[in-house]
Amino acid sequence: MSGKPAGRAYAERFAALAASGVDVHGEASFCAALVPPGASVLDAGCGTGRVAIRLAELGFRCVGVDSDASMLEQARDAAPEMTWVLADLAALDGVEGVNGPYDVIVAAGNVIPLLAAGTEPAVLRGLAARLAPGGRLVAGFGLDAAHLPLPAAPFGLEQYDAWCTAAGLELDSRYATWDRLAYEGGGYAVSVHRFPTLDPRVRR
Repeated sequence: MSGKPAGRAYAERFAALAASGVDVHGEASFCAALVPPGASVLDAGCGTGRVAIRLAELGFRCVGVDSDASMLEQARDAAPEMTWVLADLAALDGVEGVNGPYDVIVAAGNVIPLLAAGTEPAVLRGLAARLAPGGRLVAGFGLDAAHLPLPAAPFGLEQYDAWCTAAGLELDSRYATWDRLAYEGGGYAVSVHRFPTLDPRVRR
């Protein structure tokens, strides 16, 4: 253990990767290709704000939310002008600053597999409720121990898709990487689910 707060250690890790020439903005580039600049984005489980900050630089209106105060401290230091919200993704109702609606909600960095077991359906319902009609939920996560900081994957894509369907979302596309390589099975997937253009939340 380094003794550093988790947020600082995480930020330093990605700073070192960037300095070595690694592209650390794959998630942001992926999301930027989905909607035009000026669109609204919620970075769910934003950590140190790497994805949201890059999207803001590209002209998107971004909000970041995370339950780890040390991560958000780094995000606020890096971009104090942006909105950073300390909250649990399973308990967003009533939290100021995250209501949306959003054109894109992104959950990168294994956010979904690292949720508290049993909260996944509620989290996905809460995220779906904050999407604009036609908005997209983008989630990239590992499906095996080689792609997760866990001994095994807590669920598979079939279960994830079922939770999304129950939240009112439709599978739009799926890739093996943030560079849009086709998904043909394997230990990592980037899934894009869309909220229907005709909002079923509107009673007619």
